[in-house]
Amino acid sequence: MSPLTNKRILLGISGGIAAYKSADLVRRLKDRGAEVRVVMTAGAQKFVQPLTFQALSSNPVHSDLLDPAAEAAMGHIELAKWAELILIAPASAQVMAKLTCGMADDLLNTLCLASEAPLALAPAMNQAMWRHPATTANAKTLRDRGVHLWGPAAGSQACGDIGPGRMLEPAELVLQAETMFGSSDCLQGKNVVITAGPTREALDPVRYLSNHSSGKMGFALAKAAQRAGAQVTLIAGPVNLATPAHVKRVDVVDAREMRAAAERAADLCDIFISAAAVADFRPAAAAEQKIKKQEDHDESSIALIKNPDIVAGIAARVERRPFTVGFAAETQQVEQYARSKLQRKNLDMIIANDVSRADSGFNSDHNAVTVIDRNGSDTLPPALKTDLARQLIEIIATKAQQ
Repeated sequence: MSPLTNKRILLGISGGIAAYKSADLVRRLKDRGAEVRVVMTAGAQKFVQPLTFQALSSNPVHSDLLDPAAEAAMGHIELAKWAELILIAPASAQVMAKLTCGMADDLLNTLCLASEAPLALAPAMNQAMWRHPATTANAKTLRDRGVHLWGPAAGSQACGDIGPGRMLEPAELVLQAETMFGSSDCLQGKNVVITAGPTREALDPVRYLSNHSSGKMGFALAKAAQRAGAQVTLIAGPVNLATPAHVKRVDVVDAREMRAAAERAADLCDIFISAAAVADFRPAAAAEQKIKKQEDHDESSIALIKNPDIVAGIAARVERRPFTVGFAAETQQVEQYARSKLQRKNLDMIIANDVSRADSGFNSDHNAVTVIDRNGSDTLPPALKTDLARQLIEIIATKAQQ
């Protein structure tokens, strides 16, 4: 079965002679089981008629930002939520410039801003336009934001020039899309438990100890694991994130609640991924009433005791021990500390990241991690957490089967 089976791909087509290749791209994506919807810019419609793509995709072609026929004239938001991948092919220099500036003056650019799906561009333009410093700078900016640039290829162009700027062939773009989704069934039949987000340890009825974890990485892993065929239980601390589709969610507040939920869920799981940022300590005793400030005291102290080490407890199991993966959020000597945790807690794998970086880690949509096991380590390049989650799930699935 193709990794694209039942995947929802929004194909954006911008103005350029390469738009004729997009018809073949739609056909190839459909042949691999993808559901395809097409958005065309005004320029694209000068090269190929929308009726062509309507016939090939079996769906209406969209082009108007405020379509009166769409429900409440908000069809662009529905399309943005529907897509699991947005692919713009061809992507003109103008589209790249608009995306770099965050413009939303037409349907295609608005969708890209409104969607949380991965965005891939297949650039297609004259070789001089591709080499222009403005386009070079725009390409770098888009890559830095996590946008995937597939191509361009080099060769003869419709204008007679020779050089970089050709859109990749449809077959190559399909392979790239398949790589984006990875293996669609690498966790088929597996039961996966993932912890995510922070814990809150009560000081009194008003205050608590916690950390900056947003839960985004854990939720992205849950979504990726479910798409890879797993039955997923997501044990979430206090976060403001929507539950991924077809994922069982268990909400907890403090470390002891998370531990109890994890122990119950781990009884039946094959893989346990501890992505939560569990508070290491909690107050020895939480006050029953709000702790009042004492005007004649400039200092105060709170006795703390250690919280249970959830992932170490799962890894220490003798019976029903799952393949156990931990996370190490560090601010210095990241790999050294992570490897120490791997050994000390008897983990099968640990994923380390530097949360001191401003461009990744807590509260960011991006992350950069190093995957460590007893055989070595592998540093993955910075990427959107959604993209990184797919890579990590494939790595975990492969290691768990060894």
